[in-house]
Amino acid sequence: MIKKALTLFLVVFSFFAQGQDIVKTDHSRVEINPILHGSLALEYNDLTIFVDPYGGAERFESFGPADLVLITDIHGDHLNQETLDGLDLSQATIVAPQAVAAQLPAEKYKSIVVIGNGEMKSILGHNVEAIPMYNLPETADSRHPKGRGNGYIVELDGKKFYFSGDTEDIPEMRALEGIDVAFVCMNLPYTMDVDQAASAVSDFKPKVVYPYHYRGTGGLADVEKFRSLVNSTAPGVDVRLRNWYQEN
Repeated sequence: MIKKALTLFLVVFSFFAQGQDIVKTDHSRVEINPILHGSLALEYNDLTIFVDPYGGAERFESFGPADLVLITDIHGDHLNQETLDGLDLSQATIVAPQAVAAQLPAEKYKSIVVIGNGEMKSILGHNVEAIPMYNLPETADSRHPKGRGNGYIVELDGKKFYFSGDTEDIPEMRALEGIDVAFVCMNLPYTMDVDQAASAVSDFKPKVVYPYHYRGTGGLADVEKFRSLVNSTAPGVDVRLRNWYQEN
């Protein structure tokens, strides 16, 4: 009995230590790896995807070279050139809005694909769609004006993964359909609060949602409250809380 309990503990500890989740697809699976703040890595068959690499290249040492890198916006926790420079991206395709692409050293990457809000492109055999991300109300001095940055929907083997980028509970998010896994930000004063995020998720009802990018000027957002709100208004949504701020 003790041996079985110890084995179970080691399995659970190993899972949470590396922070990896598995999402089954039609023919395979996608491994989800939280990194830091708005950064994560996805592994699907022989494809490795980094989203907004940030926090130092050492955080990505357990992965092979990225094939695809998604960058959502120009701010340093999304476009982090120091982290990018420390990674082997010589064979990577970078997907970015024009404002980001204009700042990238193109010679360091296999290619840079510029995509704007509302566009969809097939990249490395997978559909990538750019979704608006912006602050409400829309103002001339907004931290995140509409059209500059991208959220993304990436389709992998029949599953749709949505990355919100820095946004509030905009109509374009609420109108999303068929999202299997969503990564939704919630940090004041930069994006939206927990109540807004939960309300939006309750509208578009992804099958699985991860609160991420939840560190603001007041510390970490109350993701337990987020889970409680979503559980009460959209009980069919699987809310997964992971530690995006653990130290290396």
